[in-house]
Amino acid sequence: ERAKDESGVRFVRCRVNGVETDGRDGDLRLSYVNEEGLQIEEFYDMVVLSVGLQTPKHVLELSKTAGIRLTADNFAATSDFQPVQTSREGIFTCGAIAGPKDIPQAVVEGSAAAAAVADLLAPARFELTSEPSFPTEKDVSLEEPRIGVFVCHCGSNIAGVVNVQDVEEYAATLPDVVYVERNLFSCSQDTQDMIVKRIQEQNLNRIVVAACTPRTHEPLFRETLKAAGLNEYLVEMANIRNHDSWVHSDNPKAATAKAKDLVRMAVAKVAYGDSLKPISVPITQKGLVIGGGVAGMTAALNLAEQGFEVHLVEKSGQLGGNALYLKHTWSGDHVPSKLAKLTDNVLSNESIIIHMNSQVTGVEGFVGNFRSTITTEGGGKKVIEHGAGIVATGGQVHLPKEYNFDTLKGVVTSIQFDKLYELKEKHVKKAKRFVFIQCVGSREGDSMYCSKVCCTHSVQSAITLKKENPERSVFILYRDMRTYAQRESLYRQARQLGVIFINYELHGKPKVTGNGDMIDVEVWDHVLHKPLKIVADMVILATAIQPRNDSAELGKLYKVAVDGQGFFQEAHAKLRPVDFSTDGMFVAGLAHYPKPIEESVAQALAASARAATLLSKNRISLDAIKATVDENYCDGCALCVDVCPYGAITLEARAEGEGSIIRVNKAQCKGCGLCQGTCPKRGVYVAGFTMKQISAQIRAALAV
Repeated sequence: ERAKDESGVRFVRCRVNGVETDGRDGDLRLSYVNEEGLQIEEFYDMVVLSVGLQTPKHVLELSKTAGIRLTADNFAATSDFQPVQTSREGIFTCGAIAGPKDIPQAVVEGSAAAAAVADLLAPARFELTSEPSFPTEKDVSLEEPRIGVFVCHCGSNIAGVVNVQDVEEYAATLPDVVYVERNLFSCSQDTQDMIVKRIQEQNLNRIVVAACTPRTHEPLFRETLKAAGLNEYLVEMANIRNHDSWVHSDNPKAATAKAKDLVRMAVAKVAYGDSLKPISVPITQKGLVIGGGVAGMTAALNLAEQGFEVHLVEKSGQLGGNALYLKHTWSGDHVPSKLAKLTDNVLSNESIIIHMNSQVTGVEGFVGNFRSTITTEGGGKKVIEHGAGIVATGGQVHLPKEYNFDTLKGVVTSIQFDKLYELKEKHVKKAKRFVFIQCVGSREGDSMYCSKVCCTHSVQSAITLKKENPERSVFILYRDMRTYAQRESLYRQARQLGVIFINYELHGKPKVTGNGDMIDVEVWDHVLHKPLKIVADMVILATAIQPRNDSAELGKLYKVAVDGQGFFQEAHAKLRPVDFSTDGMFVAGLAHYPKPIEESVAQALAASARAATLLSKNRISLDAIKATVDENYCDGCALCVDVCPYGAITLEARAEGEGSIIRVNKAQCKGCGLCQGTCPKRGVYVAGFTMKQISAQIRAALAV
């Protein structure tokens, strides 16, 4: 939608007949039939082919050597309830080896595979682990700044736009800079070793790395400083890629000038950098899982099998969640039997303490030391102490107000249809004509997202109806058919069985009206190019998956975000797809966004793996970028208490009994800086972002 509305991208539904060169300039001629049935020829300078994914030959050989079974499409065969387990015990899979998938799902499966392995290796935990060792940290507090600047080419990412040689020469002229060097890839292991060597050779005590984003690479360079015997916080990154070469690729001269500005600002700030000490807090080695559906039970069971005590909180009186309404996964797994086995395993595990008819009503604490209040329907309360938490509260089905859902008996949701079909309800049994309508409540208005499972579910239902009685007429009215990845085989099967697919646009949605015992469905036929009326016995609405109504309230308790639709929002879609921005809290399943069972299970395992990285430790070190009180200036006005989004600041009486002063819970503080920006007396500052450092950056930015 953004591509259409904001960028003017034109989308054409068609099949391209061919691409040919035309004329002496080599323009590319595309010929296709448009939606009106007209033969179109257009000329372009460049054609980009969106190609499919397939398993490479050497991976096929590896699969054969490892003895794992492949699907007909030559991807690793897995089950929906064990999405990272191959056919051979002890060998797990993640990423595209098990089928085409995007980066977030591949990252999720990486952690999920780690969770599956950790389950097997739990009895041997820590037997072969070793802690990294670093040289004794050098005290540079009394030394004059000796700054080293390392400018990264990043291949052609930066050097293809920015004149990095000019930046290198300019950096050498800056105050306190004693050494400058260019590197092809600053993040490579060879360069890391080289930087350590240069720090020691040149007696550097502060470092500036002009490269990419600190969000992904600053931890790496911190480790480099520790390896060189420097405090890890004496490094500053100038983001000359994301903030410069990528956004100013059409103006290399200006991009080079901006790179110099960014380096100058980084040098000015790091000159006033101080050695900071990470904060260490003890960890309560227990987990809390909120939600007793497939995702919640999977996460709880994996944590328990790794040896941790887990509290599982379920709002209703029954485990299973939305899976209780499902019969088969897309690949044919029988959901009720799999769900029953999972539930039995959870109920029989002594390490899982289940709280039914309960919900979280209060939260205190921070990563490693949460205190969550559980309230039952009867009003009873219990406080659970836990080191990490997983939110797997699920979603809910959208109940439509359109298509005469409330007035016509034969108009039902897909979940209702499944139940009626299972019970062999007489109306379903006698029906001869079925119409499925897709995207009901999805991809429009305030629900501008795809519910991901609807297309596959409708196609499966259509196949079942046609197999049972080939004489039935089955229509699927869709906006875009999204039977993605290996699910495409279901779409092909439905077409072969005679299921009729009719595309409709949002501005021309089908009209459903009563006609005695029958139902009239009117839709514009994109092939015939005229209105089509279908007289149906039943209309099945593929309704959206919506976030639960109480998601925002639960989010406030744990200080975790929800997105514009109301689903819980991860810290970073690709880098931290199951983490919340609140340390120690993780998300899985439909609470995150609509997804099928195998993706919910994978994310649940991933959340368990991420939680176990905390719970397996006795203590955890937290980042030292925290709010710090300056007792000489704080007058206890408490403005910072009001703006702190993490509840990390409290007001208390001074020890000498004169007035008040704030105190910062370092474990809860995220170093966001709202307190520093609000304080009128400079009574609080964020370590690593002191007023002296920020002022130096501003002066450097304004310098000519």
